[in-house]
Formats: sequence, structure tokens, C-alpha cells
Amino acid sequence: MRETLILNASFEPLSTVSLRRAVVLVMQEKAVVEQAHPGLRVRAARVELPVPQVIRLRRYVRVPFRQRASWSRRGVLVRDRHRCAYCGRRATTVDHVVPRSRGGGDTWLNTVAACAEDNHRKADRTPAQAGMRLLTRPFEPTPADALLLALNRRGDDALPEWLAVSAVSAAPA
Repeated sequence: MRETLILNASFEPLSTVSLRRAVVLVMQEKAVVEQAHPGLRVRAARVELPVPQVIRLRRYVRVPFRQRASWSRRGVLVRDRHRCAYCGRRATTVDHVVPRSRGGGDTWLNTVAACAEDNHRKADRTPAQAGMRLLTRPFEPTPADALLLALNRRGDDALPEWLAVSAVSAAPA
């Protein structure tokens, strides 16, 4: 089932919904289609519309302020685009920069995506102790950035350029 991104009337990302829910919101005129899947259409007896990929609410919805994106292993892999922070190859696991046994924890700033080989080679040491260099620094995405990164987890150009730019704006160079 396809997921559709919902934007507030102010174009800030709110969440994702099922394709069915997105179509209902558009049909009820509560939302407009901002971007559709190319060449795909939803057809019914009296209606035909593009399959929505991104929809925007017509009216602004107040949402409670969420200061931080919650940490998860999947989130780290998505944030780092499934690339090993040590060698750049495909990452399948998460490595703690400062090992948990040495006081490091499950935080955005202490975890990076890693391939199994580099994770094993680094073992229970810091990168400096293991003689390994981080290619990218870990960062903490904002809740909106985490949502956009998760939507673009395949690494394709699924999101429009105006959304994809904000998804990586928090990443340091």
C-alpha cells in the first residue's frame, strides 16, 4: 500500500496516510494534490484523479510542538541513507561511536549506520582507538526532517525538489 505525505496548509509536513485516506481527503475537498505519481490514476464510476503522493490540507491545522525526533535503529539507517559511516558501502547495522559499555547510548549523535564488517572491526572501541575515520558526522534530525527522510528512504527522487531540499538541510556537509 502506498503512503502519502500530508502537508499542512503552510506546507509543513504533518504525517503520512494510506492512499485510501489521501483520496478521501481530496474527494471531500479537505486537501489538494500537490504531487501525484506519474502515470497512475484512481478511477471510480464518476471520478478519476491522479494517485496522490503529496497532499496539502486546505485549512491550517494546529499541531502540538514536537521538539525532537525519537531515536530508532531504522531512523539512523534512513538518516545515513543506508551508507556505512566508515567506508561508504551499504550499511545493514547501527554502530555506537562511543560504545555502550563505555558510557555511550542510543542517541542520534552517538550512532551511525555501518556495514557489518566495519562494525565488527571497530568492536568495543572508539573510532580513534580502532584507527577508523568517520566519513560523515552523526546529527539529530528535526521531527519534520525525520519524516521526510523516512518517506524518501529508498533514495529515489520520490519527493519533489522543494521538499527533498528541506529533508537534507539539517545534515552537516
